[in-house]
Amino acid sequence: MKASAFKVACSSCNLRELCLPVGLSHSELDRLDALVATRKTVARGDMLFRVGDPFQSLYAVRTGFFKTCVSSQDGRDQVTGFQMAGELLGLDGISHDRHTCDAIALEDSQVCIIPYGQLESLSRDFVELQHQFHKIMSREIVRDHGVMLLLGSMRAEERLAAFLLNLTQRLQARGFSPSSLILRMTREEIGSYLGLKLETVSRTFSKFQEDGLLEVKQRDIRILDEAGLRQLINNTGC
Repeated sequence: MKASAFKVACSSCNLRELCLPVGLSHSELDRLDALVATRKTVARGDMLFRVGDPFQSLYAVRTGFFKTCVSSQDGRDQVTGFQMAGELLGLDGISHDRHTCDAIALEDSQVCIIPYGQLESLSRDFVELQHQFHKIMSREIVRDHGVMLLLGSMRAEERLAAFLLNLTQRLQARGFSPSSLILRMTREEIGSYLGLKLETVSRTFSKFQEDGLLEVKQRDIRILDEAGLRQLINNTGC
């Protein structure tokens, strides 16, 4: 990992509407720019932080893709989330001042470092910044509830359909295609996140292709029938 101390300039970042500085004035953005003064490059497979590391900063993903995971009692890694450009990493460390998961880059990535103590001080001055930060935390809670719903009441097909639709929706918000994507995570990592075995994930992808819902070429996915995927989820009795 390599940290570079140069101006990030939140005011000119094309992700600013997805990240923290929403609704701030020019003078407020200048103060935020002074706070977010460092970027860090994280190579594919490297850790941004690990379980037990002291919590000092939040990290806004500028480019790339990450996964967060924890180790289960039997030594296996349990994937707890996937984060892409415009999303925050590190919220797990706020409550106990230490990180409770590992954050690993799934591809060469870059993050903006946001010192948390300074962010708190700035939030007290800027109501809009505080409001946006609360919205981000709420979004994480809602996402966690969604995962619990996936794991608690949905069949394998419904889980994978919901996962793919959520992923494309998030990518579309960043200007990417609403129907074509390249999976940055392996099928094993998807299975870990969705509570499914690798064989089940692979079999479900094949079934979706046979049913004309997807076109699958290894990690290249094209959604052919979005309505069909949504119908799978809508049929869930919950």
